[in-house]
Amino acid sequence: MDVRGGPYAAPVKTYVGRQPDAYTVQRGDTLYSIAFRFGLDYRSLAKLNGIGYNYAIFPGQRLRLKGAYPRTSSAYASRSSGSTAKKALPRRSATRTPAVNKIGTVPTRTAAKPARKPVSANAKKPRQSQVSRTSNTWRWPSSGKVVRSFSSTVHKGIDIGGRLGDSVRAAAPGRVVYAGSGIVGLGKLIIIKHDTRYLSAYGHNDRLLVSEGAKVSAGQVIARKGSSGTDSVKLHFEIRKEGTPIDPLGLLPRR
Repeated sequence: MDVRGGPYAAPVKTYVGRQPDAYTVQRGDTLYSIAFRFGLDYRSLAKLNGIGYNYAIFPGQRLRLKGAYPRTSSAYASRSSGSTAKKALPRRSATRTPAVNKIGTVPTRTAAKPARKPVSANAKKPRQSQVSRTSNTWRWPSSGKVVRSFSSTVHKGIDIGGRLGDSVRAAAPGRVVYAGSGIVGLGKLIIIKHDTRYLSAYGHNDRLLVSEGAKVSAGQVIARKGSSGTDSVKLHFEIRKEGTPIDPLGLLPRR
């Protein structure tokens, strides 16, 4: 089972700088929150530590971090492809020497046109991937002005100002994989898994209105805006693609 949060959950700071080689699971952690904290892909972290698809962890468990990567990194890609790569066979030249008849002229041939296959009126269109559907349904998680922009190294999301108690909404449909205050610097935090690639995070809330495991729809109110873990009322909003922070403004609709 995941390690649930609570009043005695030990808060852990988001890590800035050189990543440690290992981490000891604290009460209140989930595999998703640990991967989020260290900027890793949760699947890579699970595979490295032999964790099954239920992603169960327990307090005191020591997880290896060194060797787990965001899916988009070249290091992770090289590991996924295996250590022994087959050598590519040389490709044959596509150009052939034309046949020549006895008198030295190249015989001409009339190329037959390939027969067209009839298109059925009932032919099904290719099914759109879950990622495409998710990326097309992003919406703003809260009203208010963007008071701080994204930086991949310093500030891995955007801050949206507002008033205490303003609604915080799910930016896309998904499942809540973390709800708690175990990460110092983000206050009361919610993390939503949207599909196999995308996670979104909502920090500094005053009240959390959903719990871990809950399914949420796009636009559903999940929290109330607050100032937990910071000095002013705002929502800290992040989107992670395969463990890597990306600028939310690249996916959110213009307003």
